[in-house]
Amino acid sequence: MLVWLVLSVINGSMVHTFLKHRLFYENPRYIMFICMVINDALQLSLVTALYVVSYIFRKIHASVCCFLIMTAVLTTRSTPLILAGMALERYLSICFPLHYIHMCSVPRTFLLIFIILILTATPPLTDLLITVVHQPLSFFNTPIFCDHPLLFRHPSIYYKNCVFDGVYLSFVALTLLYTYCKIMLAAQAASTGLASVKRARNTVLLHGLQLLLCMLAFVVPSLQAALISIFPRFSLEIRYIFFLVVYIIPRFLSPVIYGFRDEQFRKYWTRYLSCRGKTVSRVRPVLQKGNM
Repeated sequence: MLVWLVLSVINGSMVHTFLKHRLFYENPRYIMFICMVINDALQLSLVTALYVVSYIFRKIHASVCCFLIMTAVLTTRSTPLILAGMALERYLSICFPLHYIHMCSVPRTFLLIFIILILTATPPLTDLLITVVHQPLSFFNTPIFCDHPLLFRHPSIYYKNCVFDGVYLSFVALTLLYTYCKIMLAAQAASTGLASVKRARNTVLLHGLQLLLCMLAFVVPSLQAALISIFPRFSLEIRYIFFLVVYIIPRFLSPVIYGFRDEQFRKYWTRYLSCRGKTVSRVRPVLQKGNM
């Protein structure tokens, strides 16, 4: 909960900085970035809520669990596709600088985000439709332990999701590999502006690291189930460790990639944080005098 609170404050300050300055929401790169931040914040809040609920209540109504699981799955699957979009934006800005304004316009960026939402919403919606067809409606009023395999039980759902995850994660991985190689070739051929090319290359590398951590979310359920079957007494500890490694740690990377590394965003972000710090320091003595 403490990690969730810290990341929520960081993400909230980034969203506020983005909304307060026009130059950010007229730039496709920062639009994609803030979508990543909001998506990470939603995902972290949902998986934290699911984790806390599983500890406190153990079982909740299947209808409530269905809403939480479907939204968490949507945000989890959105991350790799947003990463691919951000890598493509860096590739176009470095390799096609003269056509960048026309190829990466703001309307096209919002169209890409809409397509990502449609693609990532399709698997959970089909999971729900298959469950409605094969389960009675009374099933959604029964209390269950809120877990994806326990909610969506039909065997076809598992195989469908395996195929979907394999196809779209392969697409994202190939996109990152292609953009990285092209930016590397541009770095070797560039005689000017080499620093920006290197920065773009390092950004795509960090996106690749994010993708690897995201892919853990699709491997972990099988590994977690195997470990729990071997060590049933430590089931809660195993779930907790995987929760930290798969869902918490990757959420720190988005603020690092743009919040700290991007000079322009860092300038406005640190200015906002310093102003907030001064405001708090001024209000505190006033509150202390009022209490006296």
